[in-house]
Amino acid sequence: MSHSQERRAVSVLGCTGSVGVNVLKVVEAFPERFEVVGLAAGRNVHVLAKQVSRHRPRVISVADAACREELGRLVDLTGIEVGIGTEGMVAVATVEPARIVVASAVGAVGLLPTYRALQAGKDVALANKETLVMAGELMRAAAAATGARLLPIDSEHCALHQCLAGREAASVKRLLLTASGGPFRTWKGSLDEVRPEDALKHPTWNMGRKITIDSATLMNKGLEVIEARWLFDVPAERIDVVVHPQSIIHSMVEFVDGTVLAQLGPTDMRLPIQYALTYPEVWPSTIPGMDFSHALSLTFEPPDHERFPALGLARRALQQGGTQPAALNAANEEAVAAFLDGAVPFTAIADTVRAVMDAHAPDHPSRIEDVLAADAWARERARDELSRRARPAPRA
Repeated sequence: MSHSQERRAVSVLGCTGSVGVNVLKVVEAFPERFEVVGLAAGRNVHVLAKQVSRHRPRVISVADAACREELGRLVDLTGIEVGIGTEGMVAVATVEPARIVVASAVGAVGLLPTYRALQAGKDVALANKETLVMAGELMRAAAAATGARLLPIDSEHCALHQCLAGREAASVKRLLLTASGGPFRTWKGSLDEVRPEDALKHPTWNMGRKITIDSATLMNKGLEVIEARWLFDVPAERIDVVVHPQSIIHSMVEFVDGTVLAQLGPTDMRLPIQYALTYPEVWPSTIPGMDFSHALSLTFEPPDHERFPALGLARRALQQGGTQPAALNAANEEAVAAFLDGAVPFTAIADTVRAVMDAHAPDHPSRIEDVLAADAWARERARDELSRRARPAPRA
């Protein structure tokens, strides 16, 4: 195996989150092949300080001025441009040497920086599915205009990308996204009773808090259906979800001749990260592969749409189109945050999303600002809905 000797310059949005940390592990496994030129974090300045000390990027970003001051006390920032907020993230996403931008910031905060990266002609390794959920058509148009590539880091979409490689679009019958089913697939009690600590116990993956709750509601899989529609230009009716509790098969493609191609691998995010960072080349991995010396079981079952209505809500948002997926995403983010704070029950997440969608009249967004406006409206409406669903305060 041989590959280009050009060093790849990388910027990372969301560098202190679970995906961002794993991105830097992959980069550090190939120190002669990668250079980190930009790092964008939120408020986790202690982790960021260690990353800055190790990689000495050209530009970094933090949440606000207070975080910038604290970071300056922890690490020497001489020669490093330090930005704050969205403007700082855009600077990291568009810094001149960057060849590839990893979009792993959680939620809608990553929308504008990712869009600007594509407008600047940067390849984007996408772990922030909300970006395509909110503004898939605009993102695709920006990439097409500059020749930038959108490369998936989500294990499911990375698997589809590999299965589809070199295949004619006309040969594809449907895409099959696999789902673990989350922690409540076999839950016997009422979902109203579950606590945040219950929902955060994912059976197979170690992920951030928000995405873990999305997995528990199956909203994560709904967002992935929308993301797959834009990544692979496949209509929603040809994208299905199948529950596969072992999480060994990451996704599958069924072709018109009846054959099904599946991608298998360990549950380690570094594998799809390396695939995206090195594409179209394939480099040897430092990560152990599949162990077939022991018995493996692969089981499949349909998702329970009645128990997990979020999946259907996401499909409805995709069907309605326009700004409805942005409203869905914003309402979900607000509801998940409220559940994690203990303010509302688990079932209020889907109920809030449905109420916001019912109230939203979607428009066709012609600019990224239209998407941001829909996001702001939906958040305000969701907060109103959540206040009505709040748990009663405990008696003294």
